[in-house]
Amino acid sequence: MNRSVAGLLTSKTTKWIALVFWIAVVALSAPLAQKLTGAQQNDAISWLPGDAESTRALTKLEVFQDPNELPTVVVYERPEGLTDADVAKATEDARAFADLEGVEREVQGPIPSEDGQALQTVVPLNLGPNGWEKAVDIVDEMRATANAGDDGLTAYITGPGGMAADSGKAFEGIDGTLLFSTITVVIIILLVTYRSPVLWLLPVVSAGFALMVAQAVIYLLAEHRGLVVNAQSAGILTVLVFGAGTDYALLLVARYREELRRHSDRHAAMAVALHRAGPAILASAGTVIAGMLCLVFAETNSTQGLGPVAAIGVAVGLLVMITLLPALLVICGRWIFWPYKPQLGSPEPTATGMWARVGTRIAQRPRAVWVTTSVILAVACIGLVKLDATGLTTEEQYTTTVDSVTGEEVLSRHFDAGASDPVSIVANADAAEQVTQAVTATDGVAAAAPTADSDGVVFVQATLSDAPDSPEAYDTIDRLRDSLQALPEADALVTGTTAIQLDVQRAAQADENLIIPIILVVVFLILAVLLRAIVAPLLLIATVVLSFGAALGISALIFDYILGFGGADSSLPLFVFVFLVALGIDYNIFLMTRVREEALTYGTRRGALVALAATGGVITSAGVVLAGTFAVLATLPLVAFAEIGVAVALGVLLDTIIVRSVLVTAMNLDFGRRMWWPSQLGHKPDIDVESIRESSSSASQGSHQSTH
Repeated sequence: MNRSVAGLLTSKTTKWIALVFWIAVVALSAPLAQKLTGAQQNDAISWLPGDAESTRALTKLEVFQDPNELPTVVVYERPEGLTDADVAKATEDARAFADLEGVEREVQGPIPSEDGQALQTVVPLNLGPNGWEKAVDIVDEMRATANAGDDGLTAYITGPGGMAADSGKAFEGIDGTLLFSTITVVIIILLVTYRSPVLWLLPVVSAGFALMVAQAVIYLLAEHRGLVVNAQSAGILTVLVFGAGTDYALLLVARYREELRRHSDRHAAMAVALHRAGPAILASAGTVIAGMLCLVFAETNSTQGLGPVAAIGVAVGLLVMITLLPALLVICGRWIFWPYKPQLGSPEPTATGMWARVGTRIAQRPRAVWVTTSVILAVACIGLVKLDATGLTTEEQYTTTVDSVTGEEVLSRHFDAGASDPVSIVANADAAEQVTQAVTATDGVAAAAPTADSDGVVFVQATLSDAPDSPEAYDTIDRLRDSLQALPEADALVTGTTAIQLDVQRAAQADENLIIPIILVVVFLILAVLLRAIVAPLLLIATVVLSFGAALGISALIFDYILGFGGADSSLPLFVFVFLVALGIDYNIFLMTRVREEALTYGTRRGALVALAATGGVITSAGVVLAGTFAVLATLPLVAFAEIGVAVALGVLLDTIIVRSVLVTAMNLDFGRRMWWPSQLGHKPDIDVESIRESSSSASQGSHQSTH
């Protein structure tokens, strides 16, 4: 972002061109953005590891049953014992269920339990590729039918269909909820930050434009280039665009306000502001984009798809914030800052503000400060021992009680625990007998039988003795696969909910082991190019990784002891790492680019204090905005989203308030010019720590005397 380009983007003519251009783009994007929800792929395969055994088995199962079919289990319970009237009612209900939309095969049941206290009916619902959305209304209708009458017989809807309906209800309206909640949080924080009743409007409008255009681009890629988008990535897109976009806006507006005190012409002030803040904004966005794109190496399809979706959102947000926002600011003029309009020649308040005083205190004993801070963060990492990121059971997925979970508990009391969600095995038909025998003989399998034979392939269903989402059931899947591998001629593959969840957990662990090192290397290279040094990038990455560990450790304690969550989603560590390293490094970039700029004039140690004073307020505000937007995820009734929101919000606050302001500043003061090794700046004469300490003490005493 050189001076001529910055001036061109903010001239008296191009500001209007930029405004008209983005209005036209948004007008074209709006209809496409509204179609993004319909382009989402929320079927099982779009969430699974592409090469996992369960995924391959699902493909082969299409010969026998539509992959969109959702077996929906209606379970009736009367603890005192079923009556003839109960059986008659369940039988009548089964006839009614057979007439529902999407029921194309025979309804099974009602099947009585051995203890005579429960019945179950299996309804094969097929509502198409995005059936989980339609399932909400159908299942509500089934629930009303099953619970008609109040004579002590209770009914619950569970199984894959019931779970899909509860999931659909949890995601229902999620886009609108996230959008309005995020906008509300951003507006409140900007009102407090700017103390202006109108200035907040420009960043919010710009972020809204960015989100709409990003959604349109993603929709086109999903429709015509096979980009996988689901409810998770679409929800995170909203939070990320508003959070990151507002961060870039805060940095630019702060530098613009600073330059308005030095330039009479607002166009010249914006040109300098964009020229000075541009490299930090571009590097920050580039780091986030590169970090998100690293997710394309993931095995899990849902994680793989999130990378491009998030990268597109940040890229569009960047373009809007360095073109549309500057245009809006210079069009509006100084009055937009009312009632605190920056005037030419007015003093810069940050020079003696809170962060200037914080820097003075750190300068007294910088080494003690960064060592102590590092130790405290390291201690917080101990909380990681309480993090159980082995996946969430059905019961643990929601923050509230849902019907499908209660139904599973009822089924487990009266039937084999895995009856509602059997394991599926596909194998060569000529090995059907051996496969069935091997499955039946496997410890943990209650029953098994071939159910269909087509085109040389047999379909075997097995009922597990344990709950489908229990560790014991996962062990059974491993034993089952080992037994079937001993029959190489059978070419047997195991799938079903239990096998799928197990494969997802293992893919998530493999993704962590692969992607985390890649992201660290990519971020290091970007920082090395930006700062033209090796020492500073290494130290910055170390601080962000330490912050990540502390945030996740504290979050694990919050999940366990405060929120009462039963575990954590298997993808949580990777998602939190990606967001905290890619986004958390932003604040170090904002600070260190300013330190480098000031170090060219004052030396590293003095430059560190000037940079902290100048950027402290805006970076803290940016961190609070980003933390607030991610915290919105915690309002959703889904534990996986809530955990991401809490952990990322906490990590961002640690980065902005402790890591960036205290830890990194103390390191700059202690290491001095050695931060820039091996560049020329690393050889520039620098004031020593003792002189910094003496001058800071003198300044502090002078300030104290002046107050008296």
